[in-house]
Amino acid sequence: MMVGSPAPHLHWTDAARINDLESPILIAAFEGWNDAGEASSTAARYVRDHFESVEVASIDAEDFFDFTVARPSVHLDDDGRRHIAWPSTSVYAAHIPGTGHDLVVLTGHEPQLRWRTFVDHVVTTANEVGASLAVTLGALLTDIPHTRPVQVYGTSDDEAIAEHLSLSPSTYEGPTGIVGVLGTGLRAAGIPTASLWASVPAYVSSAPSPKAALALVESLGTVLGTTIPCTDLEIAAAAYERQVSELVAEDDDTAEYVERLEVDFDEEPDDNPDRLVADIEDFLRNQPGKP
Repeated sequence: MMVGSPAPHLHWTDAARINDLESPILIAAFEGWNDAGEASSTAARYVRDHFESVEVASIDAEDFFDFTVARPSVHLDDDGRRHIAWPSTSVYAAHIPGTGHDLVVLTGHEPQLRWRTFVDHVVTTANEVGASLAVTLGALLTDIPHTRPVQVYGTSDDEAIAEHLSLSPSTYEGPTGIVGVLGTGLRAAGIPTASLWASVPAYVSSAPSPKAALALVESLGTVLGTTIPCTDLEIAAAAYERQVSELVAEDDDTAEYVERLEVDFDEEPDDNPDRLVADIEDFLRNQPGKP
């Protein structure tokens, strides 16, 4: 990119590859505020790796991160030489045979600075690759039991997409993260958008949730119009549920609490959107303040 362009921090490493993409769907997920149980970032990376995506671009971190918070890390190569790995946002692309859509995956950590400029860079990326749809992923902590199916709630302001994926427009008002800001920026640029959120039990907030990641990957398969084999995630999800159950059983108060959640869950329909909408709103409003 030339200085003065709309996205001076966007660097293409394989620009030629994007010329061959067919009506690509852009998937974006960020570690941090909107990534409970690391579910959304895990799901994005899983889909990226399954289709053997190749890195085609990156957004330099210099203007978007406070390095006293998101610190770079030092690595030694095979020859013992030190290298600095800076936080960054990476863009990957892949072909998906037989679907009419190819794939672009954007992953990174939620930026700390200059969100509007960062969104401009992502919008430029979406326009450059010719994205026909942008899907943002999120995961939130809710009062659900780990022993029940993961709820995935989706929203879209595009009527055709909402009907195809059985989604509804979001009515949420309150604090938001980069996922919400990015969705608004993409829509303002005329790019159709959808957002998928998975629920993670609040009482195991510090543990990665492969079960929630699995639910998001399955939903993405519907979006992409293909089946994504998930054997690794299925095994990890089963182990996660078993391990959490063992921990819960060690504490009577926690076990009683989980039993109450199971009763509440079973008394309401699994597809009750109002309950999960309320959970999302509570989750976002109760998070620590963000820029």
